[in-house]
Amino acid sequence: MRLLTPIILLTVSNIFMTLAWYGHISRPEFKRAPLFIVILISWGIAFVEYCFQVPANRIGSQVFDNTAQLKTIQEVITLVVFCFFSVLVMKEELRWNHYVGFAFIVAAVFFVFKKW
Repeated sequence: MRLLTPIILLTVSNIFMTLAWYGHISRPEFKRAPLFIVILISWGIAFVEYCFQVPANRIGSQVFDNTAQLKTIQEVITLVVFCFFSVLVMKEELRWNHYVGFAFIVAAVFFVFKKW
């Protein structure tokens, strides 16, 4: 369970961050909103994101061997969350080249976590 705690917190954090960064371009009515308002709303969402991300990193720094591993896990979670957002919310298609790129990121996880 100790390993799952930072992963769960990072996942929740990334859901909020993806909404803060990309939610305002997901619907036409959001695109028409004044930029200043969108920035303020995004900051509000990002605050919630930080409420999950900061404890995730604090706990993760005690669970993983080093911060490179913690950051690598965070990037993989970000990619997975973004893929779901891209397909489900933005209605974009993942193509073969995306999958090849993702495979390289999975390879990066192997190299970062491998005990050499």
